[in-house]
Amino acid sequence: MRQGRSRRSRAKALAPNGSHRRHVSATEAARTFSELVNRVHYRGETVVIERGGAPVCEISPAQPVRFTLATLAELLRAAPKPDAEYWDVVEDITRRQARVRPSPWRR
Repeated sequence: MRQGRSRRSRAKALAPNGSHRRHVSATEAARTFSELVNRVHYRGETVVIERGGAPVCEISPAQPVRFTLATLAELLRAAPKPDAEYWDVVEDITRRQARVRPSPWRR
């Protein structure tokens, strides 16, 4: 803590009014980590952690993964195709699997 600054005044120094993007030093972030996480979680703020005045990382609210079936299809098309040896191994494993007994439940 700097010369006589209370925790409350230090928090105000971290959060200028009207800004959703806070810049704090790595040292200050370590000292007030729980407070920073609460600001991100409850207020939706983004915190930029700096070392030596340069941005190093950012803490921001987690976002849901935006991944569509079209994206998956594109990834599968772009992926390398399995070679013949791969399919031989898959076929061998399939042949060695134990048979599943018929269901005792009537259909």
